[in-house]
Amino acid sequence: MRIAIVDDIKEERAVLYGWLSNQLSKRNIPGDFVEFESGEEFLAAAKERPFTVVFLDIYMNGANGIEIARELRMSDSDCFLIFTTTSTDHALEGFRVRALHYLVKPYNEKEISTLLDEILSRIPDSGKYIDVKVNGSNIQIPFKNIIYAEHFSHMIHIHTTGGKEMLTRQSFEAFTASLKMDSRFYSCNRGIVINLEHAVDFDGSMFLMDDNNNIPVSRKLLKNARQTFMEFLFQKGK
Repeated sequence: MRIAIVDDIKEERAVLYGWLSNQLSKRNIPGDFVEFESGEEFLAAAKERPFTVVFLDIYMNGANGIEIARELRMSDSDCFLIFTTTSTDHALEGFRVRALHYLVKPYNEKEISTLLDEILSRIPDSGKYIDVKVNGSNIQIPFKNIIYAEHFSHMIHIHTTGGKEMLTRQSFEAFTASLKMDSRFYSCNRGIVINLEHAVDFDGSMFLMDDNNNIPVSRKLLKNARQTFMEFLFQKGK
């Protein structure tokens, strides 16, 4: 996730960066942060390479945030735009440039956490991935490619499309932090999470995956698993 923080006050940028970095880390989501002390500097960089999310202060030296946002929307209609401001006086202008949210100073980390969850829920499925370390290298695995993953012997065994299996050393809780926010993923047993997109059937005790593996479901979750699978298929069919 590529994130721009645009604020002419260095201390304000540092606080926001710290909270965002901490919350993304908790969700096991990599963040590529770039800080700017002027809107003009940000616009030049955004034209070279777009950002996923932009945190834009309204009251800055030089062009204010509303003016910068108007120019940004001429070349980028997709990024998530969040204004950081001391008031909501510019709410109407914010609506016109399709701002997702206003963070009114002084805001707190809890507000950042809630906002990140909303942003992540809006990112297209094709853009979601998990960052893991495999054999000493950082690998990005798209959510859509994960069939299921299981934790044993202090390792996460990630089974992906194409018959590939990757191993990474981390806790199951850390690995599933970001997956839990995606309705495709379901923890059906201790140390096992499956991608319902790759589930072909549920026979009452286990899921049949499209790689021909059978994934057992915890006895206490049998009823919940069936209901979750049916609801997923219903939503998918809409």
